[in-house]
Amino acid sequence: MKNILLKITAGVLLFLGISTSAQITTNGNTTSALADTNLFMDATKFEETANASYGKALGFPRTNLTTFTFNTEPMDNLVINSDFDGIVVYNNATGNTATGQGVVVSVVPGFYYFSNPGNPGNITSGRWIPMGGDPRVNIASAETPTNTSVNGNQVYAKRGTFQTSGSSTTPTSFSNAAIIPTAGSLYRITIYQSGTNNVYANSVYSYNNTNGSFVTGAPSMSVVYPAGTYNYTIEYTKTNN
Repeated sequence: MKNILLKITAGVLLFLGISTSAQITTNGNTTSALADTNLFMDATKFEETANASYGKALGFPRTNLTTFTFNTEPMDNLVINSDFDGIVVYNNATGNTATGQGVVVSVVPGFYYFSNPGNPGNITSGRWIPMGGDPRVNIASAETPTNTSVNGNQVYAKRGTFQTSGSSTTPTSFSNAAIIPTAGSLYRITIYQSGTNNVYANSVYSYNNTNGSFVTGAPSMSVVYPAGTYNYTIEYTKTNN
């Protein structure tokens, strides 16, 4: 009887010229028998012991958050009354989220949710936030979001290398100079040498965010490093436009 009704409904829609598109596909029958429960959907398979070898999983939408745009028109009524707060996607791109789609943030592949609480009728202050996963962050020469925030501001990081002459506090040259954005605020620099246990500093005497150059040492005193090649990472916060 249910299949007959579905066919009749589909035929009526085609006759009226109404275009429909499916948003949900299931691998089994659906039922509305979830009364008196907090669950709005339950995909549990009741024959687990009989089919223990068949793993079940929920497939999330794969989305490019660098081009993702919100359709805010339904926010004018009760169709979308959450202002998209709490929606979850799997992002498969690397870059910055699109301008005008909430606060612009850097994203990498992984799960994200949109945080937009107490912001009725618009998405201006909402932002995509990475969900849990591997806590390790691989800092690259390109901007890398870390798992740290300072006063609610995301901390980003970059890495590079530099050479010293052994007679000057200013490095002689840089490879992949780590330059923070103009609107950025330096949080920390860590200088070390790969293959050794030597950590030379977690700060520098001065840093120039226009070209990434700096003077070795601490905020109160410059220091001449022994001649050689050094690795470094910079961490910073920034104002997103």
